[in-house]
Amino acid sequence: MEVMTKAKGRIEIPESNLLTIPEGLFGFEKYTKFALCDSDYEPFLWLQSMEDMNLAFLIVDPFLISSDYETDIDDVTLAKIGIKKPEDIIIMTIVTVPNDGSAITANFQGPLVINKQNRQCMQVILNDNRWTTKVNIVDALNAKGDN
Repeated sequence: MEVMTKAKGRIEIPESNLLTIPEGLFGFEKYTKFALCDSDYEPFLWLQSMEDMNLAFLIVDPFLISSDYETDIDDVTLAKIGIKKPEDIIIMTIVTVPNDGSAITANFQGPLVINKQNRQCMQVILNDNRWTTKVNIVDALNAKGDN
């Protein structure tokens, strides 16, 4: 499928990279159709809106950044996107790259939960005070390297 993207213009992506976020993302509730697109910087991906080419979020697997990251999400919440077993879950976090050169951060408090079976996704808010919306990626990687 052809997708118009913010980062790369018009690109071809497989249908398997399309996601539906029924409730949208926090602050962007009206946008529900997205595509996962490669970025020029692995392991980051783009979560590109299919409804507004200027809306795209850089995302990353939080487990690559922090080996002790945990998401305790109840079954009722997971059922909203049809998750029946843990192996159907992909967790990603939204990355912020500030224009002012300050630290690149990941939102560990509000991860994206993707059902890899039906490609439904949701953003959840974790009640774990260990995680914040601005985890410094470089600092976390340095701490992970010390383990």
